[in-house]
Amino acid sequence: MILRTPEYYENFKCIAGECPDSCCQGWEVDADADSLAYYKTISGDIRKRIDSVLDKDEFGNTIFRLAEKKRCPFLNAENLCDMHIAIGGKHTPYTCRMFPRFINDFGNVREMGISFSCPVASDMMFNEKEPIAFCDEQNDLPPQLNDIDAQTYYYMLKARREAYKIVQDRSVPIKERMVRLLDFAVELQEDLDDYPQPCDDIDFFDVFRNPELINPEWTQRVDNGKYNPVSNEIFSENIAVYFIFRYFMTAVFDYDALSKVKMAVIGVLIPACFGNDSWTMHLWSKETEHSQYNMDRYKLLLRTAKCLSTENLKKLISL
Repeated sequence: MILRTPEYYENFKCIAGECPDSCCQGWEVDADADSLAYYKTISGDIRKRIDSVLDKDEFGNTIFRLAEKKRCPFLNAENLCDMHIAIGGKHTPYTCRMFPRFINDFGNVREMGISFSCPVASDMMFNEKEPIAFCDEQNDLPPQLNDIDAQTYYYMLKARREAYKIVQDRSVPIKERMVRLLDFAVELQEDLDDYPQPCDDIDFFDVFRNPELINPEWTQRVDNGKYNPVSNEIFSENIAVYFIFRYFMTAVFDYDALSKVKMAVIGVLIPACFGNDSWTMHLWSKETEHSQYNMDRYKLLLRTAKCLSTENLKKLISL
């Protein structure tokens, strides 16, 4: 299998208890089957603690019941993981071991990156000054079975290279690049599938008022949000590249490339509207990308909200 990652990927290091936020607070963690099987083989105080906090969510998934202030029950006063300390990081739940990494599999290609939801990762992308490039590395993992149409996959791969080219053309202001990217995506979508006419009259700022709240600071950002011109050309570019890398190729599964490009453009608008810093992207990502409920709502609004139409996004990005 080929592993594809951004060049900065290998530089990521978790800073554990020094982190200004905590990935162990605010959301529930699933207890995956492999981890649960391992926990049955251990004994002592840590086994008792694990058993005492196992619970079921509304979907029937086994989870760890959160403590006060939505903290993981194993997060200690120093913001370190007692489970990690007791049995080693490789035996913590899969979600914990992977965070903030994300994975997309396309047969014999695995794409991995790091999410804005981690403030360290967000800072890395904020401070990256050179155009983001990607590395391919061969490994011994077997290809993942899938029903991807090969012709569509290679068509989208070529289209993504063109999207990167548009976004990273620093001879053109970022606002104009985003308009060009939207025009490109509209034409691309016409070749893939029909796209619905938006009909939802939701206000632009209400798009970001997520039903599932993880950090109240995000609500404050949205409440104080206002339209500002897009600035910080390089960070805006890096935001757009992040979204194109993370989501664009998933159109091979649903034939919806336009929504993926809209995400990139809206990603550039988020700091302009809610705070021009890496912390804003961290807050948005943690609230949205790491809540299935919020993310499903967002994906629907991308297709149905009039305020997220290509025409309106062009107006907002051109302010």
